[in-house]
Amino acid sequence: MPRNNTSHDETWDVSDDDPDQPELLRDLDRRNAFQLMIGGTPQSHVDLDDPTRLEYEYVRQIAFMVDLAAADRAPLRVLHLGGGGLTLPRYIAVTRPGSGQQVVEIDGKLLDFVRTELPLPRNARVRLRTGDARDVLGRVPEGAFDMTITDVYSGARIPAHLTSSEYYGLSKRALRPHGVHIANLADGTPRSGLAFTRGQVANARRHFAHVALLAEPGILRGRKYGNLVLLASDAPLPLEGLVRRAASDPFPCRVVHSAELASFQGGAKPVPDGQTQQSPEPPEDAF
Repeated sequence: MPRNNTSHDETWDVSDDDPDQPELLRDLDRRNAFQLMIGGTPQSHVDLDDPTRLEYEYVRQIAFMVDLAAADRAPLRVLHLGGGGLTLPRYIAVTRPGSGQQVVEIDGKLLDFVRTELPLPRNARVRLRTGDARDVLGRVPEGAFDMTITDVYSGARIPAHLTSSEYYGLSKRALRPHGVHIANLADGTPRSGLAFTRGQVANARRHFAHVALLAEPGILRGRKYGNLVLLASDAPLPLEGLVRRAASDPFPCRVVHSAELASFQGGAKPVPDGQTQQSPEPPEDAF
């Protein structure tokens, strides 16, 4: 799950009697930066003064693709499935001005909390919607978006209904021909053998012509639990740029694609509705 080097001092939440209520930890190093926690699980890091400062590794990895998806500062139409602290919508609003973005978050109380405590930049064109990610994805117009970003967790696990081959098909339907499906995955427990991630790769390769997976080497080897970012598109992915950015990150990661990704998938098959499972339970010391 998210790793960062930030220390915190103040903590506050909206209720003392509900353990799943959101709480904010103030960044000791930057007075207008915060970590959003829900039920003790880190969800987002937000720097209100500098939305381009991305603390979590997996968020930076997603941002690699955002940066390379089109010409510099060209606007994109983006559907965010999962809201959290709205870190990526803020980043896109600043780095690609004029982008039209929609955010779908099932927790209306969380959206209200973030609106109040972590307000969006004034000029951000971001529509916030309360609803289930898959329900909304199935109802958006065909070919409406340049990018879908799935980053949905219930507690510390991805809900099963967002991990099927059919879900990937819905995402492809929502994308323009050059569009990119992005998913934040979590896996890597010693017993899992990365079976969950291999199934997600199989889903993506069933629906899209080009697929890549970004993660730290230790996670890819199944030695540690953490985030993996899945990219899928019918257009060629900007692999050279992704590799350069991955290598120069403070926590370098690998970009697995083509034959190496097929080898990683091995015998894993696409996972249909009815056979899905949540992502693996994180180890007790994951956070």
